[in-house]
Amino acid sequence: MASPEQGNETFITEFILLGFGTLPELQILLFLLFLVIYIATVAGNILIVTLAVTDQHLHTPMYFFLGNLSCLETFYTSTILPSMLTGLLTEDRTVSFSGCLTQYYFFGSLAGTECLLLSVMSYDRYLAICNPMHYAARMSGRVWLQLAGGSWLGGFLGSSIAMLSISQLTFCGPNDIDHFFCDLIPLINLSCNDPQLMEMLAFTLSLIFLLVPFLLTLMSYICIIATILRIPSTTGRQKAFSTCSSHLIVVTIYYGTLLIVYMFPTTNALSDFKKVLSVVYTVLTPLVNPLIYSLRNKEVKEALRKACTRCRFGQC
Repeated sequence: MASPEQGNETFITEFILLGFGTLPELQILLFLLFLVIYIATVAGNILIVTLAVTDQHLHTPMYFFLGNLSCLETFYTSTILPSMLTGLLTEDRTVSFSGCLTQYYFFGSLAGTECLLLSVMSYDRYLAICNPMHYAARMSGRVWLQLAGGSWLGGFLGSSIAMLSISQLTFCGPNDIDHFFCDLIPLINLSCNDPQLMEMLAFTLSLIFLLVPFLLTLMSYICIIATILRIPSTTGRQKAFSTCSSHLIVVTIYYGTLLIVYMFPTTNALSDFKKVLSVVYTVLTPLVNPLIYSLRNKEVKEALRKACTRCRFGQC
């Protein structure tokens, strides 16, 4: 687990993810619960991606970004839940240094991408509601690709910077990570180096990839709500709001938990609370996304109905 180096100093080569080890009597129940959630999450998001690709009526910017989001959620939850399920089933929670770094890299990349993508989706709704006459010109097919590609590239670039910095740290003390996955702040806390520089890096990355997209999203929705309130008819207001209400729900859940976890200092009193919030944005949000978009969106429900009809007649 640790290899001896000069003198009595040792260097950590693997970590132990404590996860939910404080609840040994609930391990099997938690395993079954998270297994069902994982299967439902992957199936639901793959269904959204399939509908967005195969149904011609969903070949619009809104559903192109939704397809990207669902694809991202599938990868996102797959970076965390399989290893968590293995730990719950086997009670072996050890992870190598390289394995921990790899998990953080993909988690951080996909989390950053999701923040940027949610901001892009809010911009799309802003154009559609506040500038409908210029929507088609400003949101052409080329722009879709640039905005989505920029979101993916930005997320992976930011995580690469953090991962390279973590790889230079020295871990010579305790190797217990009080979390269910390898995250930036718990890793920094275990480092033998001066944490000030890394904490500044973590804050800067959170500022760029979390707070800035959140503020842009907030500004978009302030403009959207102001525009909707100026619509004279109640029916018109309800129709306009229905086009962005699903996205607003997702944004509220995701950003609300992320801001508390990453922008507030971690104390002993907040440690367990933050772990619960981490379950919300890593496990529950990817699950509810397809449910929210399919249950509250007429176009998705219609595409699903047509797909079920084709399958009934053997045309899947």
